[in-house]
Amino acid sequence: MNISVELTLSPLQDDWEPAIINFIKSLRNSGLTVLENPLSTQIYGEYDEVMNLLQKEMKIALEAVERGLLYIKIVKSDRSGYEPHF
Repeated sequence: MNISVELTLSPLQDDWEPAIINFIKSLRNSGLTVLENPLSTQIYGEYDEVMNLLQKEMKIALEAVERGLLYIKIVKSDRSGYEPHF
């Protein structure tokens, strides 16, 4: 089963940028399809592979900040090729 995951890491601290950069770089190095925009990062792939990666990388990202939020949305399909029709 393929999934699409949208993530937003929001460290609640003054020095927030390094945590986000490290999180995104780790996701990029996974070999999965990773797309980014200014508000979130999307990861696409097979369910078990994506979730195993996220379990590890989300823990590392949250341990790297004093306080933070991590928003996650999961869609059951590979939406990496989506293009708006308008």
